[in-house]
Amino acid sequence: MPQTAFNLPKEYDVVVVGSGHAGIEAVLAAARIGGRTLMLTQNLDTIGQMSCNPAVGGLAKGHIVREIDAAGGAMGLNADATGIQFRMLNRTKGASVRAPRVQCDKKAYQFRMKAILEQAGNLDTKQATVSRILVEAGKVVGVETDFGLRVSSRSVVVTSGTFLRGLLHIGESSQRGGRMADTSSSLSENLRQIGFQVERFKTGTPCRLNAQSIDFSCCTIQLGDEPPPTFAFEPEE
Repeated sequence: MPQTAFNLPKEYDVVVVGSGHAGIEAVLAAARIGGRTLMLTQNLDTIGQMSCNPAVGGLAKGHIVREIDAAGGAMGLNADATGIQFRMLNRTKGASVRAPRVQCDKKAYQFRMKAILEQAGNLDTKQATVSRILVEAGKVVGVETDFGLRVSSRSVVVTSGTFLRGLLHIGESSQRGGRMADTSSSLSENLRQIGFQVERFKTGTPCRLNAQSIDFSCCTIQLGDEPPPTFAFEPEE
């Protein structure tokens, strides 16, 4: 913890910690309704990064993406714009279990989403690691970074995902980290101190294979659906 703290001159209505799918939708929603909004992320170059699987949708998740789109969110539109292959899963089954899924160009998805945030009004994005939620008289008043920068805010949304007390397992080896090459967040202990119960979820990342090691002549091509089943109810023109 730094010895001295200093305050950011600008005050915000909403500060969002994290820049994954949830954080992106949170800042855009707050900015759309006129809130002075700030996104804080450990790395501005990994906003919207698709770390594990470059797919959006699937069973249950596809329904959520369409609900996000119906609420004015960006995920469905961005997936449609950067998709490589579109499929409707479970077409031979009942309508209630059919779900859209799109394989995206993972870098195009990331870069396009970052551009959306950079062009949004009422929204600032800054690179910083949040270490404390500031509370006064039982009320959230802002956040503090690991360098001692304090940001005043009327509300704070935490969307840190796998970074809270993150632990990476590679074979039988373990090391701290939010994902490979990224540090874990130290915010967990502070959340406990202010009364939250903190647990850990497990997620798995598929192995990365060298394409040169695969004999693709033994594989069968699975084409996408035509016309593609997109997510957005009102596609961008």
